[in-house]
Amino acid sequence: MGKFNRTPIGSTLVSAIPSVPRSARTRSWWGWGYTDAHPDDAECAAMGSLLPGTLARPLPIPRIADLPIARPAVTPPPSLAHLVTGEPRARAAHAMGKAYRDVIRALRARPGRIPDLVAHPTGDREVADLLDWAGEHDVAVIPFGGGSSVVGGVEYRGDAHRAVLSLDLTSMDRVLEIDTAGRSARIQAGALGPVLEEQLRPHGLTLRHFPQSFEFSTLGGWLATRAGGHYATVRTHIDDFVQSLRVVTPAGAGTSWRLPASGAGPSPDRLFLGSEGALGVITEAWMRLQERPRHKASASVAFTDFHRALDAVRAIAQSDLAPANCRLLDAGEALLSGASRDGSSVLVLGFESATGPVGDRLASAMDLARAHSGRAEAPPDRDASAGSAVSAWRSAFLRMPYLRDGLARMGAVVETFETAATWDKIPALIDAVRTGVGAAALKATGHPATVNCRLTHVYPDGAAPYFTVAVAGRPGDEVEVWDDIKAVAGEILHRHRATITHHHAVGRDHRAGYDLQRPEPFALALRAAKDALDPHRILNPGVLLD
Repeated sequence: MGKFNRTPIGSTLVSAIPSVPRSARTRSWWGWGYTDAHPDDAECAAMGSLLPGTLARPLPIPRIADLPIARPAVTPPPSLAHLVTGEPRARAAHAMGKAYRDVIRALRARPGRIPDLVAHPTGDREVADLLDWAGEHDVAVIPFGGGSSVVGGVEYRGDAHRAVLSLDLTSMDRVLEIDTAGRSARIQAGALGPVLEEQLRPHGLTLRHFPQSFEFSTLGGWLATRAGGHYATVRTHIDDFVQSLRVVTPAGAGTSWRLPASGAGPSPDRLFLGSEGALGVITEAWMRLQERPRHKASASVAFTDFHRALDAVRAIAQSDLAPANCRLLDAGEALLSGASRDGSSVLVLGFESATGPVGDRLASAMDLARAHSGRAEAPPDRDASAGSAVSAWRSAFLRMPYLRDGLARMGAVVETFETAATWDKIPALIDAVRTGVGAAALKATGHPATVNCRLTHVYPDGAAPYFTVAVAGRPGDEVEVWDDIKAVAGEILHRHRATITHHHAVGRDHRAGYDLQRPEPFALALRAAKDALDPHRILNPGVLLD
């Protein structure tokens, strides 16, 4: 194994940043977020009444006592016993992610294979020891951060291994060093978003990576899944903030050099970014930071023609304005979020800066939108947040996963998927998904479906459409219905040369699409890397490759 200590370098490093207390609120083991934020039975029923064909009353909140939790198939050695638990609630909470199919399986008490044990290592040495033990005893190891995967990335499927260990890294949650001169920090991979940011705040710095799962996901999870975050343009993915990675594998540990840039061969960091724990366990990273923004401005623009709105967004993306937020909601998505009720599509724009006012940039973006028949909701001539549509969208964005779980309790099939394609394909792709997925949902359920679209990230050469599907399910067969719909969606994406995922990773749910998307020589190299780094094939089996 590689070395497991690190000596601070440079005179501008700040070390041993104090840890941050965890939230006192209780997280749901089966659904999204906090238990006290879930819709109650009355709210679930009210939502279900808006979707014809749903259940008359909500499914009950699932109980761990109703799950098929067997005794652990293995016992850890005394040297590791203090890191490991077989307690039923911990095992149930680590059995699945937070996709719709995970939520409905919990509601139906069909969680699949529950891990035998859950481990909470506190450092690299303990991670390495756990991997060594697992390799010797045929124990599959599923690296686990916040557990917010929506693609089956943190569960075990099948029976090829004697036992399953969920490797929870959230005890490794410290900002270890800060280089104030280079605006970067060495951070342990198990740090949840709020824990990470609170340790950076006293230094006036921020990672400024805010996915929707920010409260419930970790730095290591973002890195392992190449997560998309706060920025709608330019720095859209966590990749853009990585300076160096530390990875522990069954074959040894290693740390890439901390550099601003390098042309020295293929990047070692790129091998592990997006590897989803199948090649190694990311335990820490040097991350590029920013000053906390002090100047912000936002506004919204309405369009009666969605395709004209697409043209407006493309013009803004191809300018040098670089908005932090540039999200286009189609009429259905705008209605759902409360951003519009007159059938208009809505473009939400936001700018921010740590160094100076951003009102002029917002005004220029609004001018481009008006040139494509957009109409402004609020004047952009002040350096502040403005517009009821912007506020409505923000609130709905954070609340939506909770509402999805409430609709799941009513037997509805409610889920999202996202993609990315070049601008020449975007209009036809969106139309094809709306038509094809809507038809597939009707065929699978006998009920009409709602299929909405928004653009979450935009680039000079393309965009990332994000789709929401809602339809009454077949009671007891909700997972099968969604799998049928998702298969049709994947075929449409492949036919239009759109990626199987823009920022939600591959996991197990996207494997078929990923296998079609990647070139075969790359697949060959990936298999060879798996053989070299994970010779016992214990790391997240079934993710990325067999």
